[in-house]
Amino acid sequence: MLHILLVWVFSAIALLVTSKLVKGFDIKDFRSAMVASVVIGLLNAILKPILFILTLPINILTLGLFTFVIIAIVLRMAAGLMSSFKIDGWATAIIASVVLTIVQILIDLVIF
Repeated sequence: MLHILLVWVFSAIALLVTSKLVKGFDIKDFRSAMVASVVIGLLNAILKPILFILTLPINILTLGLFTFVIIAIVLRMAAGLMSSFKIDGWATAIIASVVLTIVQILIDLVIF
C-alpha cells in the first residue's frame, strides 16, 4: 500500500517537473497533479493496451518510438477531462511524453 502511495506522489511530482520544463504543458498545482496522475493511471490501465495493440505494426516499424505518441494521446485525453491541466497542442504533448518518461525514469532510479 505504501508503495502505491509513493508511486502516486512521485508521478505527480514528475508531472509538475514536466510542466516546468515544457512550455504549453500546464498543471495548476500539486493537488491537480495528484488528480491528473490518477486520471492518467486509469487511462493507462484501460486505454493504453488497446492503443498499443492497434498500433503495433507502426510501433515495430519505428522501433518503439510510436509509444511516445500513444503516451501523448493519453496525456491529451487526461488534459481534456480536467480543467486544471492544459496541453497546448500535439507537438507539446509528444515532447511532454518524452520529458515525462525521462523524468519518471530518473525518479525511479533515485528513489526506488
